[in-house]
This record gives sequence, C-alpha cells and structure tokens, in this order.
Amino acid sequence: MKKTITKKDVSKRTAKLVGEKIYLTEKIVDGVFTTLREFMAEADPDIRIEIRDFGVFEVKTTKPKPKARNPKTGEIIYVPARRKTHFKAGKLLKEVLKQPLEIQPE
Repeated sequence: MKKTITKKDVSKRTAKLVGEKIYLTEKIVDGVFTTLREFMAEADPDIRIEIRDFGVFEVKTTKPKPKARNPKTGEIIYVPARRKTHFKAGKLLKEVLKQPLEIQPE
C-alpha cells in the first residue's frame, strides 16, 4: 500500500529542517503551493516552473482528438484540446531515485 504524504507532513518536516514553529511553516508551505497552483492555472496556454535541484513543473497543451472512441459504447467522439500538467525530476532527485532498491527477504 502506498504511503500518502500530506501538506501537513511537508509543513512538519520543513519546520524541523529550518528550526521554526509548525504553525509558521504551515502558512509558508501553503503559500508556496497556492502560488504554484495560481501560476499553473494562469498558464496561457503553456508555462514552465523550474525549481533548481528539484525539478520542473509544466503545463502543456494537448492536441484535439477528432476521432476518439468511447470505450463503453464504441461511439466516435470529439475530444477538444486542453491543458495538462507534467513534472520532470531534476538532476539531484533523479540520482537519488536511480539507486537500486534493496529487496527485503520475506
């Protein structure tokens, strides 16, 4: 089962990392996520948000699909162009994630 990490968990770890009170870091972390969400929502139509040593968030435009098929009914439908999000890990994060996993004996 996947572990879910919430914004509260991010705030707690950030508070510990910078030696600050949790209620203060919660406001800052919330502000950062709100700002990122606003930048992405305002994308006209594409945007790239680069956070050094972490990664890049992008909003990209998809192509319209004039001959998509509804898998349930088989009906041919038109799917208009829209925007979607994409994340690309930065160099440091990629290096950490490339490390081989240690398989635990059962």
